[in-house]
Amino acid sequence: MPYDLQPVASHFVNGRYVEDISGASMPVIYPATGEIIAQVHEATPAIIEDALTSARAAQKAWAAMSGTERGRILRRAADMIRERNRDLSILESHDTGKPLSETLYVDATSGADALEYFGGLAGALTGEHIPLGEDWVYTRREPLGLCVGIGAWNYPTQIACWKGAPALACGNAMVFKPSETTPLCALKVAEILHEAGLPAGLYNVIQGGGAVGGALVGDARVDKVSLTGSVPTGRKVYAAAAEGIKHVTMELGGKSPLVIFEDADLDNAVGGAILGNFYSSGQVCSNGTRVFVHRTIKEAFLERLSARLAQAVIGDPLDEATNFGPMVSERQMQIVQGYIETGQAEGARLVTGGARLDRPGFYLEPTVFADVSDGMAIAREEIFGPVMAVLDFEDEDEVIARANATEFGLSAGVFTRDLARAHRVIGQLEAGSCFINSYNDAPVEAPFGGAKMSGVGRENSKAAIEHYSQLKSVYVRMGNVEAPF
Repeated sequence: MPYDLQPVASHFVNGRYVEDISGASMPVIYPATGEIIAQVHEATPAIIEDALTSARAAQKAWAAMSGTERGRILRRAADMIRERNRDLSILESHDTGKPLSETLYVDATSGADALEYFGGLAGALTGEHIPLGEDWVYTRREPLGLCVGIGAWNYPTQIACWKGAPALACGNAMVFKPSETTPLCALKVAEILHEAGLPAGLYNVIQGGGAVGGALVGDARVDKVSLTGSVPTGRKVYAAAAEGIKHVTMELGGKSPLVIFEDADLDNAVGGAILGNFYSSGQVCSNGTRVFVHRTIKEAFLERLSARLAQAVIGDPLDEATNFGPMVSERQMQIVQGYIETGQAEGARLVTGGARLDRPGFYLEPTVFADVSDGMAIAREEIFGPVMAVLDFEDEDEVIARANATEFGLSAGVFTRDLARAHRVIGQLEAGSCFINSYNDAPVEAPFGGAKMSGVGRENSKAAIEHYSQLKSVYVRMGNVEAPF
């Protein structure tokens, strides 16, 4: 049977569910119907203190274990997540509104991949020996201590694992605060980790909005902060973390370019543009929402794209035939509706979509604008919804300059049969996570993160180890010490 949507309690702290109903009530709204399906309470100061204290207390013994022992627990949790994938996917669909046809294959499974990968890596986290003649230096890779993770609402299970897995593998503890919009899934991650053998206190989940996040980030006992969110939120969290000289990872927003050259395979390019704009109803930070299409194939691209979008099955997220679901919340839907109105007012050509569906929930049609110019709001600002802006181009150097003319730098993609050109162009695009003849692939083995205002640091891959550990150098003198006096 699927997991009960009503959580056992609002928080998971020190190995158990805990509740404090004096915290503000936070309704959980199912995006497909607009109905309240669960209720949690914001963490009170007492809950926050319990989470930080228990995490701090548990971390030293965890760090003292061998990496192999730590990894064994993470890999066991990965297996348990895979065994319960369907139930976890149903919960994710209720939490976010994403269709089950997505969540069954992307969300909990991606979290399991992270736990498995970093679980396997944990035993290999070694230092090095540096010979210096008779003397020598050795290095130790050590945990940072207590990490805080702050999640976004679009991939709640995945983000809880993407942050927790490398932190725990390196010997840290983590207090994780999910988005107040999607609070349910992270509780199950914490429950499964504890059931897999993770000692109590090492992975705590507490609920709340900005005030709770601020209390966590500002606490002197916290050594590291990892945020997935918007640039404005990132600025605030980064500034607060800087006050305590804390380590940070910031995975922020984007307005990424997807460049489609005249020799591209048209069907593949259209498929990439769909994945980069309409998967998860467009609510993906790395989306390639500025689609630069060579002028000679623009109309053919738009015609093929419109035909493909007409095949989208918009409906009940729990029906596996559905492949396009609602926006996560009424507020987010209204933000996107505002951008659609702005795009029309600025003179962009509405090719398809643009309307709210006449049904319960927060459904918007997949929307495509053409004849978009670089100065339009829909081409400059992150919309975070199912809105594609198609821009014309003719020259390679021109499109590179225009693609880079943004404060963001999360992702970029190129479609072309000319692989020399593909590598040449990607090499000049100012973005951290790039794609050639593909879009939005995010295997745990590859680093993920952005340049410019899109963030700092990297998630996933061996690169994440650098952001959840620190090196200690030890100089060993084998002979006598010579001193001036």
